[in-house]
Amino acid sequence: MGLKQELIHFSKACSTSGFVKATDGNLSVRTRKNFILSTATRTNKGKIKTGDIVKTDIKGKRLSGNRKASSELKLHLYIYSNRKDVNAVIHTHPLHCSAFAAAGKAINRIVLPEFYLQIGSVPLAKFAIPSTDEVPESIAPFIEKHNVILLQNHGLVAFGKTLEEAYLLTEKVEQYAQILILAKILGGAKELNPAQLKKLDSLNITEKKK
Repeated sequence: MGLKQELIHFSKACSTSGFVKATDGNLSVRTRKNFILSTATRTNKGKIKTGDIVKTDIKGKRLSGNRKASSELKLHLYIYSNRKDVNAVIHTHPLHCSAFAAAGKAINRIVLPEFYLQIGSVPLAKFAIPSTDEVPESIAPFIEKHNVILLQNHGLVAFGKTLEEAYLLTEKVEQYAQILILAKILGGAKELNPAQLKKLDSLNITEKKK
């Protein structure tokens, strides 16, 4: 599957999963020649087609495509410029993650072992006006150590080596946000204690050595 087809595939997956509604959100992928393929502005991700994909250089200059790139491309380009290991970015508005973002709360309670080992926590970037340089500036404190960031009063951005990796991060964080909200209804989630975390940290080190 080529990169354009992957972009179409995961755009539709974001729509099917409910991570985006109407024309919300945007996805992009970096090519081997350091060009960027991204979803065009006002694209319905559930009905996306090849003509809805724009090719730009790393500074955002359009190289091909009949449509205009998303105004949120600045966020994507900032991530690519500061993380050479990242080749895919997915910005969405998942329901439960967006609830945390709207409440001004990071997803930083350590409740599930798997989430702790794989992601740790999801920081909250301060509110920034969408489509402006404020958005990439807001994630600057977190971009080196995190691959998933909440955007206050906005949504979620996830990035990784591939579109699949970025999508799966989005999926996992959204499920975790939902679990935390449901657990609160039941009286509140019980966080793992320091001794348990120490054992998990040891396990994580062992796994990395294999």
